[in-house]
Amino acid sequence: MSERRFKYFDFVMALFVTVLIISNIASSAKIVDWGVSLFGLPLAFDAGTLLFPISYIFGDILTEVYGYRRSRRVIWAGFGCLALSAFTLWIVSILPGEATWEQQVGQHAYEAVLGGMISGGIVIASLTAYWMGEFSNSFVLAKMKILTKGRFLWMRTIGSTLVGEGVDTLVFVTIASAFGVFPWQLFATLTVTNYIFKVGIEAVMTPVTYKIVNFLKKAENEDYYDHDTDFNPFKIEALA
Repeated sequence: MSERRFKYFDFVMALFVTVLIISNIASSAKIVDWGVSLFGLPLAFDAGTLLFPISYIFGDILTEVYGYRRSRRVIWAGFGCLALSAFTLWIVSILPGEATWEQQVGQHAYEAVLGGMISGGIVIASLTAYWMGEFSNSFVLAKMKILTKGRFLWMRTIGSTLVGEGVDTLVFVTIASAFGVFPWQLFATLTVTNYIFKVGIEAVMTPVTYKIVNFLKKAENEDYYDHDTDFNPFKIEALA
């Protein structure tokens, strides 16, 4: 029996992976501070936080429409692409620079901007946090869909994000700080700010999520319920 083909599944997967890679590069490149504080805690955040929450919205859409099993394949695809991007940037960093480039830009500038992306610390932090967060998000949404019998989509998207983004943010900032990517003085600031911002984006984007989910369910004639799904994150089987 051949695997069922969907019109938009590959497109959603490509957007998911693109957002993931861009956000991780941005996280390495810059920490943003708009000069706003919450109870005296500066709300500074790594730049990837501007885009990264979108990957969780795509994750919600994939699980809600296509089910956990197909979402699992996309999560692993993103994991592989993120690892490949980090490996490529590391290879580029050790290659000798051309003379004019060295004068105008230089190895120091390359490492200053992208050093986090090619350092072992942020790669381990990014991959671990992404893997744990995305699978937590997908699992919670799939289970909540069954419990709510497909009702209250907003409750599933926000509820799963509260868990997934919480796991992702805590793991990422902890590991990155342990490896010296971020100073420990910024641990609370980055953790709280990232979490609030990511969850806030999910809540604000709920109407958009509704429209995309409804469109895909109709266009794909699919609304999957994970009643008999094996939720083992390491099992990637062919789908019929």
